[in-house]
Amino acid sequence: MKKLKFLVSLHTRENDYQLAQALSAEQAAHKLGLDAEIVFANNDAVNQSTQILKAIQNSAESRPDAIVLEPVSGTALPLVARAACGAGIGWAVLSRNPDYMPELRRAASAPIFTVGSDHAEIGRMQGKQFGALLPQGGSILYLEGPSQSSSAQKRTAGMLETKPSNIHVKMLKGHWTEESAERAVHSWLKLATPQTAVISLVGAQDDSMAMGARKAFQKITNDAERMRWLSLPFTGCDGQPTAGQKWIGEGWLAATIYVPPLAGKAIEILAKAIQERTQPPEHTVMVSFSIPPLGALAPRKT
Repeated sequence: MKKLKFLVSLHTRENDYQLAQALSAEQAAHKLGLDAEIVFANNDAVNQSTQILKAIQNSAESRPDAIVLEPVSGTALPLVARAACGAGIGWAVLSRNPDYMPELRRAASAPIFTVGSDHAEIGRMQGKQFGALLPQGGSILYLEGPSQSSSAQKRTAGMLETKPSNIHVKMLKGHWTEESAERAVHSWLKLATPQTAVISLVGAQDDSMAMGARKAFQKITNDAERMRWLSLPFTGCDGQPTAGQKWIGEGWLAATIYVPPLAGKAIEILAKAIQERTQPPEHTVMVSFSIPPLGALAPRKT
C-alpha cells in the first residue's frame, strides 16, 4: 500500500492552540507512518482557500489523499470542499459542522466528516468559572473571538447561559491571537469609561487573548492603575500544557478550559477509513474540562 499523504490547513502560528493542533497532527502522522504537510492561512480565508485549491489541482501523484481543515471562515469553504470531494480526496473539518456535510457524504468516494469540541459547553463551563471566582458578582471584561467564528458565537452563548445574573459582561473582539487582544484592550483603555469602570475579572475565549489583555495592562504608565488591573483574575480557554496550564502554574491565569487538539484525531480517523474503505461517523466530539476543576476554584480575594 502506498504511503498516505495528508494536508493539514490551520489558522495561524500566532496561537498556542493552533500550534498544539499542528503538533498533534505531526505526532499522529509519525505514529501511523504517513506524511502530513501543515500549512497556516494567517487568519485569511482567501489565502486558506488558495492554498488548498493549489494542492487539489496538483497532479494525481502529488495531490494529498485527504485534507484536514480548521476553517478561518464560518462557511468552511464549501466550493473547495466540493472540489476535494470531486477529486476523490478525503475531507475532515475541525471545530465546525458545515451545512454541506450530508450532501458531500452522499456522493463521496473518500471519507468526509467533522471532529469538534462542544463550544457551547465550553462557554457554559466558563460561565460557571466566572460564578465560582466572583460569588458576590461584579463586572467582567470578556474577549471574544472573531464575529464570523461559530466557535466564538457558541462560547459566548454558553457563557451567557450559565453566568450568574449578578455578573455583568463588557465584550471586546479579538482574533484568537495575543496581539489582537492587546490591541483591543489598548483601544478600550483610551476611552473615558474604563477609567472609572469597576471590572472584577478579565475573561477570554482563548489563553492567547487572555495574555494579550495582560500585556495591554502591563503598559499602563500609572503604577497604581497598572497594579489594579494586573491584580484581577484572568481566565482563558484551550489549556495546553505549554501555554494555559503553564500560565496557571506561574500565576498569570486563574483558570482555563482544556480543549483537546483535534487534528491528530482527524488524521487517525482518516487513515483508518481510507485503509478500510469505510465512511466514518459524520461527527466526532471531543471532551473538554475546567482547569482547575470547578469545585477547586477559589473566589477572588477582595
